[in-house]
Amino acid sequence: MDYEMDIEPTGPQVTVREAEPYRVDFKLSSVDLAFANSVRRVMLAEIPTMAIDLVEVEKNSSVLPDEMLAHRLGLVPLISKNCDQDVEYTRDCECEDHCARCSVTLSLHARCTGDEIMAVYARDLVVSGERANEWVGSPVITDPEGNGPLICKLRRGQELKMTCIAKKGIAKEHSKWAPTAAIGFEYDPHNNLKHVDYWYEEDPVKEWPVSQNAAWEHAAPPDQPFDYDAQPNNFYFDIESVGNLEPDMIIQQGIVVLQRKLASAISSLSGTEGGDHNGVPDEDMMGVRSPDAYEPPEGMDGSFTAYANGGAASAWGASAATPYGATPYGGGGYGF
Repeated sequence: MDYEMDIEPTGPQVTVREAEPYRVDFKLSSVDLAFANSVRRVMLAEIPTMAIDLVEVEKNSSVLPDEMLAHRLGLVPLISKNCDQDVEYTRDCECEDHCARCSVTLSLHARCTGDEIMAVYARDLVVSGERANEWVGSPVITDPEGNGPLICKLRRGQELKMTCIAKKGIAKEHSKWAPTAAIGFEYDPHNNLKHVDYWYEEDPVKEWPVSQNAAWEHAAPPDQPFDYDAQPNNFYFDIESVGNLEPDMIIQQGIVVLQRKLASAISSLSGTEGGDHNGVPDEDMMGVRSPDAYEPPEGMDGSFTAYANGGAASAWGASAATPYGATPYGGGGYGF
């Protein structure tokens, strides 16, 4: 005799609603709010990507100052495929300054020789020298014209010549390393849990229309008693990439980073911090060193800079102590 049994799935469930080359929309269920929000925050700020970090200006006769050009170059998205495995953080690399293992060198040389205004685009950034793989460091170009983001405009006789060094980093250090343009995040679109207290003039239903995610859930009946123990179970994500990483890779790497952070927390709570955990060093429990393991650079006298405790001389001059003491601008420092 054959029996049919309905077995409910256990563990997190993902329903992909829309998938595009640079965007993915999905529903995550069977998890709690803390986990869903942790995934969102990790994808926003802790996934490693490549971005221009150093700019050496040889010539700049444009109307834009060097600092503004360097800022614009830093915000140009660079392809970061497999940079989490193939590229080292500069602080972890054995080289003195930068090398092909921890950086990508790009050159920019443009000169306007005609009477019309010349536009300089990201396509004019040329990768020179060796790099970790065949993709990393190249500018992201998605427009139909194949130009990429606009860097500046030149008139007749004006010239740009500079060398750019792209390095690996995370958005927690600077937003130029962010892999996403935006992440939409919503749960309980009908506000059945009453987590949001809408301000309204006459009718909150008319003044606060529900989102498209409301079609995936049912609104609670007006006469239904309020459940104070109810918890959100469905979470709606809309991830938009800037082009340096594919949306599915952003999600996968976000989960990997979260696993490493949890492994580090478990290691600390189990009392194995500073040693090893089952034969594996704490900082390498998931295969690589945590990007949060930041070490400040050495100062001019060989000691730590003002970022570290102890009042050592800072990188801005031997007379400048930490922010808690004297500064090069006066005798007393500001309290924090």
